[in-house]
Amino acid sequence: MKTIQEIKAMLSRSEGDAALEAANEIVENKGTSKETLAQAYYLRGNAYRQNGNIRMALNSYLESMELDPDGPAAEAYRHLQELLDFYNKDYYNP
Repeated sequence: MKTIQEIKAMLSRSEGDAALEAANEIVENKGTSKETLAQAYYLRGNAYRQNGNIRMALNSYLESMELDPDGPAAEAYRHLQELLDFYNKDYYNP
């Protein structure tokens, strides 16, 4: 099983599929601590985002936020939600 640091390294190298697989292994492990599980959900969200699956990224961030409300997933969720909510009125009113 990969570590949190190894998953971070995969994401920095744009290896989203490998990072997603490694994060899923941690999430599915029954003996994972709450802190590690929160980090794994956050990194899984980053992997989903990197792969273009925004809905699954938001879901993973929410899972992480349930375990660690003050963790980095809260900010990532907010930023991603702001991007989805953004639109330019000029594009709709020619």
